[in-house]
Amino acid sequence: MGPARWLALGSILGLGALLQGRRLGPEDAGFGECDRFFYAETPPAGLAAAGHVKICQRSEGAERFATLYSTRDRTPVYSAFRAPRRAPRDAEERWMLEPQIDDPNSNLEEVVNEADAITSVNNLGSMQALNTDYLDSDYQRGQLYPFSLSNDLHTATFTLTNAAPMTPSFQERWYMNLNSLMDRALNPQCGGGDDLYIITGAVPSAHKVKDKVSIPEFVWLAACCAIPGGGWAMGFVKHTRDGDVIEDVMVKDLEKLLPLNPQLFQNNCGETEQDTEKMKKILEMVNQVQDEERMVHSKESSRPPPSTESKKSALLPPGASEERSSFFGKLMGFIASPFIKLFQLICYLVVGILKSTVYFLWCVTKQVINGIESCLYRLGSATISYFLAIGEELASIPWKVLKVIMKIIRAILRILCCLLKAVCRILGIPVRVFVDVATFPVYTMGAIPIVCKDIAVGLGGIVSLLFDTAFGTVGGLFRVVFSVCKQIGYRVTLDNSGEL
Repeated sequence: MGPARWLALGSILGLGALLQGRRLGPEDAGFGECDRFFYAETPPAGLAAAGHVKICQRSEGAERFATLYSTRDRTPVYSAFRAPRRAPRDAEERWMLEPQIDDPNSNLEEVVNEADAITSVNNLGSMQALNTDYLDSDYQRGQLYPFSLSNDLHTATFTLTNAAPMTPSFQERWYMNLNSLMDRALNPQCGGGDDLYIITGAVPSAHKVKDKVSIPEFVWLAACCAIPGGGWAMGFVKHTRDGDVIEDVMVKDLEKLLPLNPQLFQNNCGETEQDTEKMKKILEMVNQVQDEERMVHSKESSRPPPSTESKKSALLPPGASEERSSFFGKLMGFIASPFIKLFQLICYLVVGILKSTVYFLWCVTKQVINGIESCLYRLGSATISYFLAIGEELASIPWKVLKVIMKIIRAILRILCCLLKAVCRILGIPVRVFVDVATFPVYTMGAIPIVCKDIAVGLGGIVSLLFDTAFGTVGGLFRVVFSVCKQIGYRVTLDNSGEL
């Protein structure tokens, strides 16, 4: 074995060592570590059935996405992933197998190459699709979770448990739709995709590739944006028929299209708090993606068929005589051939110009119609808004008049209430008070003489009291003096008698 083969084998084994797919048993409620790829860490309810296997796809020791695989159809039911981002480079397609699907007792816990699994896995290909199932067929291995949306450098998406049969043209359009929707509609309206949950799936039809791998009837995508207060949920369906463009549907309508009528997101991805404005912007971008796909399909259908080799049997009938091969016949054929080629070229150019003109006119007409529809829609919206505003103002006039009247009546009632209170207070004053107030002047005037009399009597009393006091004082003084003099005179008399 040469160095190149050893290098190739080493790269394949190294890739298998980096890619791991953990198969979960029926006793596991969810997808284990891969529950984080689902909204509220809850897988879709109702899609799991007999023959379905839950796989947690891993790479470099980290979880990359989750897959529910149908061993009956040998295609994935769905793949769930988060925050899709463009891969930094193209990857070499090295499709790997999950050994534990065919052989649950296998000691191989990592995905392996089909050539290496032939001798190490029992019943290989009994429960899952193989690379050989796609050989010599018109179908390719189409990824439900495309590598172009993954940031995994080790191509964890290149597992046959993530692939379903698709024609080359359908696969190209499917990848184009996914990339356009993610880059232009879903990621920008969900904060760059950090809170975006994606589920892509395939619904099998009755047709199979080599009677083994079911061909999808249609593929679908469900997106849930879990931004608090600004989230949304959208669904998309793309049928495998040629010419069909991707269709936008509500998640509830998408669930009705799927088998067993499942619930893709818990609580319908916060249905009560979804942002309708963001959903409208998404639908506008989806319409652009649909128009671009229609244009691509129309261009493909307008291409001329590939040139075929001219068949001499159509030019020369069998049993041609020597006269047909004469010099005259050859000369006429040589002369007529350029004119025939020129006529064919002119016809082809005319047909091409007509097709281009019709397509150009169709595009111009469509743009004009779209412009007219947009103008009419805006005019209608403005007119409706104007009349609604006028209607609201007219409708509010009676209410405002009624409010003014009610305020006037309320003010009048307050005035009357105040008057009644004043009257009640006036009437509550006793009658004796009014009599006293009325007789106050009479009593005052009649009391003046009496008061004057009393004042005069008081003054007279004061004067007589003063006189009495003065005379009493003077009399008292005289008595004191008389008594003193009398005592002094008595003592003198005694002294004189003693001397004698």
